[in-house]
Amino acid sequence: MRDSVKHPFIQENTQNGSFSLLYEKDDITLALTENDTVTLQSVSHKISKGIIHFYFCLSGTAVFHFGPHYSREIGKQKNYFFYNPDTDLPFALTLAPETKMVLMTISLQRLHQLFVSDALPILNPANSNQKFYDEKDIPASLMLVLNQLFTIQLSESAQKLFYQGKVYELLSLYFSHRQPDSEACPFLKDQETVRKIKQAKDYLLKNMETSPTLKELAKVVSVNEHQLKVGFKEIYGQTVHSFLLDHKLDQSRLLLDSGKYLVNEAAYQIGYNNPSHFIAAFKKKFGVTPKKYLMQTSAG
Repeated sequence: MRDSVKHPFIQENTQNGSFSLLYEKDDITLALTENDTVTLQSVSHKISKGIIHFYFCLSGTAVFHFGPHYSREIGKQKNYFFYNPDTDLPFALTLAPETKMVLMTISLQRLHQLFVSDALPILNPANSNQKFYDEKDIPASLMLVLNQLFTIQLSESAQKLFYQGKVYELLSLYFSHRQPDSEACPFLKDQETVRKIKQAKDYLLKNMETSPTLKELAKVVSVNEHQLKVGFKEIYGQTVHSFLLDHKLDQSRLLLDSGKYLVNEAAYQIGYNNPSHFIAAFKKKFGVTPKKYLMQTSAG
């Protein structure tokens, strides 16, 4: 058992589940917890004071039990972000059968070192004493990285470098897909605009195959085109068109990874009527054609 004061994960494994601390250095940790049985599994954790916590649920569901009277569920492909500057918050994490989660922590000071101070509102000194909570969907690009943590086979000598790189990759992808989804959003002041832009994003993804124009999308969520254009870029770091294109291509890679789709079929699934246009876009984003990507995946 490692010292539970040093890091926030208090391991109380049962014979039905597992907990793996993949990486720990200074004030950064990366861990996995999994329940691959047909019964519930409980593991004790705590939100450590002054430490930023990320919980990524890849499959299944889990429940955070904060004392006897408050609990919160996290579902499949959801992420929770916690930061409490005042006190440690112990809790029990109950994993449903077939649940996989990735857990990551980093100190606020270390996050300051990685990002320009005005890039993230949480890094503003005026906000350092505020509690932060955020809930969001895990985008496809993040899911690809998270799944690698469960499937990769590495030599012992390569593990530390690999997992350190994954910490930085997860952080960069997380903050490039800022998607506030809480009543007290720390990232934007105008909560009504945040809600409408989030609604626009959801509508966009649900209608991916026949995506609306910017004008049509603005009308759907009752904002003007300028608000939608500027607000969407502020929250998600991309234009509406770029965000949708990235999502489509990330989804196409997941389809190809599944082994159930040919290149043309994957193109049609994400709304491309002309496979050649899909091939060109895929190569521009990933550096290889879909066919070569499939060959590389099969070879690996």
